[in-house]
Amino acid sequence: MASTVDRRLELHDILKSICPNCYFSPPANKQLKYPCIIYNRTNNLTQYGDNKPYLITTRYSVMVIDPDPDSEIVPEIEKLPLCTFDRHYSVDNLNHDSFSIYF
Repeated sequence: MASTVDRRLELHDILKSICPNCYFSPPANKQLKYPCIIYNRTNNLTQYGDNKPYLITTRYSVMVIDPDPDSEIVPEIEKLPLCTFDRHYSVDNLNHDSFSIYF
């Protein structure tokens, strides 16, 4: 079974194939290049059998930040399995599209 780190790196590779500027939990002082994808771990979905966890799926928050309100990145993220769109908002002339994805 793949470790959590291995699965996260697999997700990172997928997101990086969609947008080269991809960041996992960047520090506040990190200079970002736009458009970009920022993602972080938010929760786990645990399924139990015989009162023991047997399948743990990690949920990530994925944020697309793009000056273009019609970002070409957003439809690519929406195509990912177990991905749901959460919301859109604008701050400082940057458009933010938020998603949740189980991976």
